Amino acid sequence: MSFLFESERLRFRETTPQDAQAMFDLNSDVDVLKYTGDQPFSSVQEAQKFLANYTDFKKNGMGRWAVVRKVDHAILGWCGLKLHPEGFVDLGYRLQRKYWSLGFATEASLACLAYGFNTLRLKEIVARSVPENKASIRIMEKCGMTFSHKSFDELHNQEIVIYTITNENFSRH
Repeated sequence: MSFLFESERLRFRETTPQDAQAMFDLNSDVDVLKYTGDQPFSSVQEAQKFLANYTDFKKNGMGRWAVVRKVDHAILGWCGLKLHPEGFVDLGYRLQRKYWSLGFATEASLACLAYGFNTLRLKEIVARSVPENKASIRIMEKCGMTFSHKSFDELHNQEIVIYTITNENFSRH
């Protein structure tokens, strides 16, 4: 399995159907999904089908990458960049609860931002969260992202906050 990029403790690669059990486990934790508005997979087979049909990597050259810990090859979750139909690129992350508060989400986010700006040559990246998800907002701020505005997520029927960072501001971070 080839990795696209890495950070001090992590490697990043495209997700594959072989990651179905890890992604099923990730999305089965109610605390992980608490603020996302997403529903858990109903089975490992559903996760496998989702991963088999995930076309963002081929279509856009980016997506939600598997986050793999170097020391033991454990899949911690996913982190990555998603091109939305509206034209903006969104940073997203989701890690298994047992890996929270260890700096992995910030490390993964910084690595994805660096890949987005340095390799993909993006000009701006946004991140979105519900206002109640203070941990996620703190990760955005640690990455140098700044509050832009509030919006409403029609898909999940909830208010969200939008944080942004530009290539220029990231290189100064």
